[in-house]
Amino acid sequence: MTTKKNETTQSAQSARTADFAPVLTRAAGAETTCDPSSVMTLLADSDHTGGRLTSYRSTFTEGAVGAPAHLHTKASETFFVIDGALQVLVGEEITVLEAGDFLVVPPHTPHAFAAAPGRTADVLFVFTPGAGRFDYLRLLGRVMRGEADPQEIKDSSERYDNHYVDSPAWREALAARS
Repeated sequence: MTTKKNETTQSAQSARTADFAPVLTRAAGAETTCDPSSVMTLLADSDHTGGRLTSYRSTFTEGAVGAPAHLHTKASETFFVIDGALQVLVGEEITVLEAGDFLVVPPHTPHAFAAAPGRTADVLFVFTPGAGRFDYLRLLGRVMRGEADPQEIKDSSERYDNHYVDSPAWREALAARS
């Protein structure tokens, strides 16, 4: 009986032991990348977290369009609105997340996001598992600034688990902004 209890305790301790070192990203030293409508602060990528997660923070200008409709086949995407308001598409439903709101979008679920009309947004994103998304964000910034070919984004969909889809509901929501 004692042996089984010790095995269980050792197993529980092993499960709590991570296969990566703690990750601390100080605000002052964090890498940032930007496009004309947002600044992304890169916090922790999959190569530093044993593949478990990727996290970054995006600050969107007033009414900025964030991402077109897309889905991930492997990762869940988590949104935590720190400040402002974020308009999001989940499936074919559009809603506005306010400061303090939290959303998890599971794999294979179409979604999109933008700062809510007339509002700014400051959002923490977490992807689980991680997928080397910092390179994607750097590429996206270069494309948005006209420094790289948009075809590079299309060609990288499998690598970054970012698959663009058509969403009439999102197209309509974006058209209503004009």
